[in-house]
Amino acid sequence: MDSNKASYNAGQAKGQTQEKASNMMDKASNTAQSAKESMQETGQQMQAKAQGATDAVKDAMHNK
Repeated sequence: MDSNKASYNAGQAKGQTQEKASNMMDKASNTAQSAKESMQETGQQMQAKAQGATDAVKDAMHNK
């Protein structure tokens, strides 16, 4: 009886450890995805600002 209980407890602990590891991997994946999206957004903003600056220079040259 005691060995069955010990085996059951070991199985429970293993399952909980696997679940925690899985949750940590999910969190890491979500964090990586958020960082990727943030970088894409920053890149798009920089691209828009560069385009705006280019347009401003073109306007200034045409208005001379």
